[in-house]
Amino acid sequence: MEKLSIKVFLLTLVMLLTACSSSDETEVDKVPDKSAQALFVDAREALDNGLYQKAIQILSAIDSRFPFGPISHQVQLDLIFAYYKSGDSAEGIALADRFLRLNPDHPNIDYVYYMKALINLTTEENLFQDLAGIDRSDRDPTASREAFKDLKKILTDHPDSKYAADARKRLVAIKSRLAKYEIAVAKFYLKREAWASAANRGRYVVEYFSPSDEVEQALEIMVESYDQLGLEDLKRNAKQVLAANYPDNPLIQ
Repeated sequence: MEKLSIKVFLLTLVMLLTACSSSDETEVDKVPDKSAQALFVDAREALDNGLYQKAIQILSAIDSRFPFGPISHQVQLDLIFAYYKSGDSAEGIALADRFLRLNPDHPNIDYVYYMKALINLTTEENLFQDLAGIDRSDRDPTASREAFKDLKKILTDHPDSKYAADARKRLVAIKSRLAKYEIAVAKFYLKREAWASAANRGRYVVEYFSPSDEVEQALEIMVESYDQLGLEDLKRNAKQVLAANYPDNPLIQ
């Protein structure tokens, strides 16, 4: 009886998901038959009122019906924002990538990089883990790496962008996130006595994520790993760097 109930539940779930998918495909058809400009006014009103799903429906309709219109680029920019606000990261990133590919010289290209970074960062957030105080520094950092790359692009190619200041602040936080991941992997190797792999992870943090709070731990891992490997010169060098930057560290005493 229990197995049957599970089968019924799964079948119902599949049917619901299929219905939702079919519904999504017909949402554009429900948008009134108006001019592009009139629909755009409706979409902006929906955005201003926080009705992001409604805005997505209208903007998608404009994008579908008037793909080469004079407001097509602005429609896509607003659609990226609407996807971000609605939490639809997959669609938001896909549209941002398409826009970057087709419009590499657009005057608002810095905005697209910025929004793509924000969308990737939202996939990293987990309210329940934050509330519970759970350390998940070992989770896959792919989204953070993508966000880091896009924010760095703004600072490199568009240093005068109005998004540059915020991009710089976010890069500091992302750098710490990526460094924590490398430290978590290094500690994993330490537990398994994979000394060379642990040392390499530590060195990577020192080379690519300085300055950050994780550099001290990285140097400690390098000292321990080189000691276990019998590499006295490398151990001494790592200790010297540790002493110069963290003179109160217990390994220096």
